[in-house]
Amino acid sequence: MDQPHAAKPSSPCTKLCILDAATGLCEGCGRTRDEIGRWGSLSEAKRQAIMATLGYRLRAAYPLRDKALAKP
Repeated sequence: MDQPHAAKPSSPCTKLCILDAATGLCEGCGRTRDEIGRWGSLSEAKRQAIMATLGYRLRAAYPLRDKALAKP
């Protein structure tokens, strides 16, 4: 008999895992080392709350990144 698979936790991971020592953030997703380590044990509501802040975190930490990517 097949067991139903548990839903995989939502994740902002971009597979670009570079932890920036200056900001403490992953350059790919914007999470802290602690958040990455605890991710699987967080509730879905907590994961969603953190994910809602990641775009702002990345823009604040790397304000020139989007501008550099937008140049032809």
